[in-house]
Parts: sequence; C-alpha cells; structure tokens
Amino acid sequence: MLTDTLIKLFSRDLKKLKTEVELYKYEENLWKLDQGISNCAGNLCLHIVGNLNAFIGAGLGDSGYVRQRDLEFSLKNVPRTKLLSQIDDVIVVVESTLKRLTNEDLQKEYKRRVFEDTMTTEFFLVHLVAHLTYHLGQINYHRRLLDRS
Repeated sequence: MLTDTLIKLFSRDLKKLKTEVELYKYEENLWKLDQGISNCAGNLCLHIVGNLNAFIGAGLGDSGYVRQRDLEFSLKNVPRTKLLSQIDDVIVVVESTLKRLTNEDLQKEYKRRVFEDTMTTEFFLVHLVAHLTYHLGQINYHRRLLDRS
C-alpha cells in the first residue's frame, strides 16, 4: 500500500533532516543567512515540522495542532536540541497518522484552501514528501556553504 512507502520516505528524510541539523559545526550557523539565501536552516526546519504537523497531524490525524506559519520563519535561535526533539515528535505523528489511513482515505478529496483546485489525499501526501525533500536539499546546501570555513 502507498502509505507504507510514504512512511518509509517521510521517516528516511526526516532522519536525514536530523542528521543535517546535527552536522552543523557551529549551532549559530543554523540561523545565518548568507549570499542571497532568504531562509536559514533553522527556519526551514521549523517550517518542515510545522507543515507536517498541520497537514498530516491535524489535517488527517485530528491531532489538534494549530499552525503558526509566520513563526516558522520569524523565530530565531531555537536551540538545536529543541529542533531535534520537534523532528522526533513529527516522525511519530506522521507514522502514526499514515498507518491509520486506508486506500479509501487516500482517494478522498483533500482541499487545502477555499477556491483552490481539489486533489486526492494521495496526491497531496506525495506533494508533501517532495516539499520535505526540496527543503532538505536547501538545508544541506546551506550547511555546506556555511561550514566550509
């Protein structure tokens, strides 16, 4: 079933996110912007966690999570240990929520915003994996740029 594949992909890439956050030589580099980079790794990490908690945890799992998207990009200097803990927590949320989904659930309509085109839950979950992977690549590049000196 697709949910098994999605669980593996989310788990793999969220663990890679943890590794990237851990690999920063200097914790303060998680929050630095450099050479036209508009989002630092710390904020991208908060964004990934908020995104998955909102769309999977709350949207599909009724977790009660209330997203504050603006804080994902405005908070600064969150300790690395807290970021890592939030990643661990969202791994549990994603896995437990996806395990409960049926094939029928995957074919249901998932509508994010009023007046937006509709899509299936299956399509949106694949989109969320791609979104995670996109930002994971940004974080990897950010780390290598800032840690090279």
